[in-house]
Amino acid sequence: MAALRWLTPRRQSATQRSVVAGEAAAAAAEAALATKPRPETAAKETEEPQDPEAESAFPVAGDPRAAAFFDLDNTVMQGAALFHFGRGLYKRHFFDTRDLLRFAWQQAYFRMAGAEDPEHMQEARDSALSIVKGHRVEELMSIGEEIYDEYMAEKIWPGTRALAQAHLDAGQRVWLVTAAPLETATIIARRLGLTGALGTVAESVDGVYTGRLVGEPLHGPAKAEAVRALAAAEDLDLSLCAAYSDSHNDIPILSLVGHPYAINPDARLRKHARAKGWRLRDYRTGRKAARIGIPAAAGMGAVAGGTAAAVAIHRRRK
Repeated sequence: MAALRWLTPRRQSATQRSVVAGEAAAAAAEAALATKPRPETAAKETEEPQDPEAESAFPVAGDPRAAAFFDLDNTVMQGAALFHFGRGLYKRHFFDTRDLLRFAWQQAYFRMAGAEDPEHMQEARDSALSIVKGHRVEELMSIGEEIYDEYMAEKIWPGTRALAQAHLDAGQRVWLVTAAPLETATIIARRLGLTGALGTVAESVDGVYTGRLVGEPLHGPAKAEAVRALAAAEDLDLSLCAAYSDSHNDIPILSLVGHPYAINPDARLRKHARAKGWRLRDYRTGRKAARIGIPAAAGMGAVAGGTAAAVAIHRRRK
């Protein structure tokens, strides 16, 4: 079990691999900003009710050093991005039915448990790497665009989407920060009109995946390292920034910023957020746990869970 220690939720300190993973994610995000025009702000999908009492308090418009960081799985999107991506790969015959059944079982477990299991995350990591090994980055990006339309677009939480839009409307930059593969996160961020994404970086040589990671999955402390590195590169003041997550594993990144928000929180994050006086919002039931000065949407039924624990695919079909 020594190889799984870095995955244990209780461990919150950054390891050297966390630092490497975070810096790699930040460098990739910086490179994307340098080579591509900043995406236009997406239009709001629906008219959302306002909270006039606190509306003017946050986010504050016109501050170039303020930004927002959003976890992806169960914060912006219902379920895990890797689960939806896996469905798309199965449809394209990347693996067989037996693997799909195991894959579906693990997602169901994840939904019921509402927690990130270390062994499941290890399996998810190894499975994802085995699938992409030998494939070209551009191939997976092209497939990812199709899969977003097929499975992911309808899974975006309207409420969290409205929170991100509020930051964009205030002139702030908004990044996804997720353990999902960087390529998948980048597609989702672009489709939502966000600034960019910080995600797990899979090593590639000459545009072909090697089956290895740069550092480790962008999870827990590694996310915080990525945000620190990006903030330094982009001259952001973290005390002015906001972060949003559903998982207690993201307490490191939530603790970095001046405006932490617990979105669809698991039990441990809800308890921690209440103890710290952090703002909460739950779109699974539509209840308000706290009043915040940004648009909110009606809740809907959804899954509980965290980052990348939804994939249990063992091998690509030969």
